[in-house]
Amino acid sequence: MRTLFICCFLCFACVDGIAQPAHKKTTPTKNGYVKITFKNTINGQPVVLNDSVYTNPFRETYRIKKLKYYISNFQFSLVSIKKIVPVKRCFLINQADDSSLSITLEVPATRYDEMGFLLGVDSVLNTSGAQTGALDPLNDMFWTWHSGYIMQKLEGTSPQSNIVNNKFEYHIGGYEGESSVLQTIWLNHAISVEKGKTTSIIINADIGKYWNAAYPVKISETPVCSTPGALAKKLAGNFSTVFSIADVIQ
Repeated sequence: MRTLFICCFLCFACVDGIAQPAHKKTTPTKNGYVKITFKNTINGQPVVLNDSVYTNPFRETYRIKKLKYYISNFQFSLVSIKKIVPVKRCFLINQADDSSLSITLEVPATRYDEMGFLLGVDSVLNTSGAQTGALDPLNDMFWTWHSGYIMQKLEGTSPQSNIVNNKFEYHIGGYEGESSVLQTIWLNHAISVEKGKTTSIIINADIGKYWNAAYPVKISETPVCSTPGALAKKLAGNFSTVFSIADVIQ
């Protein structure tokens, strides 16, 4: 019996409390990591909630109280061989939570030509009911009166707003048909990912562009948007223009 026990011990090693064959080798990873940091700015300066006063192109002054938006379904493209590497994950970028501004993804190690992501939450997740993590209704990004998620939320105050307490509120949502505000954004930049290493990508989100992209937004005229529809689509279009890659660090 003693001989049998020694043989069994030699044939197996314990890894994380689980018996494993002693000769088994770990397969080397062929992946690397991409750390993506979103920097929300206005006029080249970091967005500061509640305190800082900003001015839009129409000389309307405002303070930002909330800034949140969903980023999901990342894609890394190798244009030369027409290959796209998808990463199906969803994140909530929340200016009030510094830990939410950086995310890390595992991707095959190679050189990519561009990176894409969905601004919002896709139709599958929108029709899957209330969920957990980034999609937890407690994050205050789920419409209880209308099935689906708020894709982007911008709230604050402005002397030019004519509603109670001089508020402005843009809650942008809609995922079906003509009401869909979902937009895939592609950012062109060489991104090299090495095996077992992390490449950092800094994405600048210039929130100041929100007011005067394809559709001019005057707080005095449009202080609120809280339903899917034509206005929400225009505001979502504006929001999609704010992103650019500021730097890639390896």
